Amino acid sequence: MKKNSICKIIVSGLLTAVPLMGMAQQVCGNKPWSVRMAESEMVRCPESWQLDFQTRLKWDYCHGLELQAMLDVYDAYGDKKFFDYAVAYADTMIHQDGSIETYKLEEYNIDRLNSGKMLFRIYEQTKDEKYKKALDLLRSQLDTHPRNADGGFWHKKIYENQMWLDGLYMGQPFYAEYAYRNNRVNDYADIINQFVTVARHNYDPKTDLYRHACDVSKREKWADKTTGLSPEVWSEGMGWYTLVVPELLALLPKTHPNYQQVLDIYLKMCKGLKEVQDKKTGGWFMVVDKGDNPLNFVDPSGTAMFVYSIQRGVELGLLKAKEYTPVAYRGYQSLFPFIQVNDRGLLDVIGACDGVVIKKNFVEYVTVPKILNAKEAVAGILWAAVIMETEQLKK
Repeated sequence: MKKNSICKIIVSGLLTAVPLMGMAQQVCGNKPWSVRMAESEMVRCPESWQLDFQTRLKWDYCHGLELQAMLDVYDAYGDKKFFDYAVAYADTMIHQDGSIETYKLEEYNIDRLNSGKMLFRIYEQTKDEKYKKALDLLRSQLDTHPRNADGGFWHKKIYENQMWLDGLYMGQPFYAEYAYRNNRVNDYADIINQFVTVARHNYDPKTDLYRHACDVSKREKWADKTTGLSPEVWSEGMGWYTLVVPELLALLPKTHPNYQQVLDIYLKMCKGLKEVQDKKTGGWFMVVDKGDNPLNFVDPSGTAMFVYSIQRGVELGLLKAKEYTPVAYRGYQSLFPFIQVNDRGLLDVIGACDGVVIKKNFVEYVTVPKILNAKEAVAGILWAAVIMETEQLKK
């Protein structure tokens, strides 16, 4: 997030799955948690385009969430089936000319960039030019994507003037890595501006945390008429933001004039998270700063994202290990009650919500229905598990 074996899944071309027989579908119990979780998803979804309960082809952020995490598992343990599973989705969706099945640039949906992030690694290893063409196509969306007057990208064309924390995760790591790999150093100023703009709009000074979204026009029903802010600090929204800031810092030269500004955002955010971590469980609540409300609950999706971000900060030397390693460890341990072995021997994630949009008040956030194996929770636990396991492997 340890060993008995999983039935082979043969991945080739469009991912032809060999029928899995009875209880032979079990995932072995003494493998690392990240491997068990990834293998469980592969049994549930023999073809990688089926992730997130899909019944038809769709280029969506959900696939990128899990497949990027599986590529991390591949990097950690070297089992090529995880890489092949990710490639199968890319091969299914991307045509030889670089066009992408179901992707429509003119929709200007920043979520659609997320699955592009895994293409950097796939192109690097396969050298197949169709992936480079697809990367160029996705990058071209940013040239004309709608913005606010201060330069901040709208979350979607249909969400005028709105900046969501989710959108930072979906678009900016792609933007930053494309700039890094293509030596587009002039793009860094715009990338940093996205982080700084969201920090300015969505920051809650009372908690050092960030609200889910801001409507600069202040027209939306959920928007505060003075600030434009949404009403609550939602765990997963904060999670999206915390995931991407250390990744930007990893790419950004320390000599860059805005490096310290981004670092300060990250340090203040982690300090705020440490202060609201649940003392009893080590997790973080659905509405992060209101853990004393009996309607609130520990959210495995946001918790897993915070674990990854904090441990990543320690790994990069951005956070003091003595102070923050225990925070990440306690958060990681809080995730295990949400992981269950089902009667097929697969790992399930319980207690998480799926596809949460902006809500008008606290009660609406804490009453979102929970589902089994919500994509954000599964991917988050994969990220958290693999980074925590990698730390153990180093020892």
